[in-house]
Amino acid sequence: MTDALAPKLADPKKTLHGVSPMADASEGMSYLERLPRRLVTLYLPLTIILIVLLFPFYWMALTAIKPDEQLLNLEKFNPFWTWTPTLKHIEKLLFDTYYPLWLWNTMLVAVCATVLSIIASVLAAYAIVRLRYRGAQWIGGAIFLAYLVPPSILFIPLSSVVFQYGLFDTPFALILTYPTILIPFSTWLLMGYFKTIPFELEECALIDGASRWQILIRIVLPLSIPGLISAFIFCFTLCWNEFIYALTFLSSTQNKTVPVAIVNEFVDGDIYRWGSLMAGALAGSLPLVVLYAFFVEHYVSAMTGAVKE
Repeated sequence: MTDALAPKLADPKKTLHGVSPMADASEGMSYLERLPRRLVTLYLPLTIILIVLLFPFYWMALTAIKPDEQLLNLEKFNPFWTWTPTLKHIEKLLFDTYYPLWLWNTMLVAVCATVLSIIASVLAAYAIVRLRYRGAQWIGGAIFLAYLVPPSILFIPLSSVVFQYGLFDTPFALILTYPTILIPFSTWLLMGYFKTIPFELEECALIDGASRWQILIRIVLPLSIPGLISAFIFCFTLCWNEFIYALTFLSSTQNKTVPVAIVNEFVDGDIYRWGSLMAGALAGSLPLVVLYAFFVEHYVSAMTGAVKE
């Protein structure tokens, strides 16, 4: 009996019933190669997702090039298309307003606040994860809980501090207050990524006489590039789109950021200048689109590593 089964068991591609597991797997996944099933399980969901995600950008672009009469009379004109596009709204946005200056203010605040937040988060995350002391995990949890505090609660006491230090209506008011909402999440994210780096690398460096600062600069940070990129994208996006602090701390038209300026400058009471407003919103979203397009792989990998930990 054993000799009879030996030839069958000797062949790894066959089982006792003469059926290969690899054949079962290929047969089971073959339904994805059939066109009707691909239409239902792959192409249709992707089409719906693309329409939902891209429709806001299409609507903003369409509104930015529509003439005023087509924007106000949706019963007479097709709301989803125009045969007479115009660049009047875009020209007015770029040459009759401070929009280039608003873009510069937004970029300056976002970059400076993000760099400060990343530096502080790297030092805090490395100290919590790698330096052994009592209560390190509790401190990490407390830092993350600070991220859950709504910004609408903090901007009232922060506004008095900003006013007392003479920073009101200056970009430094946002550069110094944005880290209060950026550092907690960035620290938690980098903590999860630092845990994925083998501790043996640091032990070998310590044996060779390297200091903690040298280990952080030459070993940990080069291996944490995806995590740093992910934290940078998160901080930059939050700074770019932030509204409450920018509305509270900035009052001059020249010092405003894009999210606040396009709402304040293109809305007169109950009159909305939709063409310029949508053109400004579309132009303001393009830097973030480009940023995510180039670094989305690093962002996803870092977020996955942090969640696993």
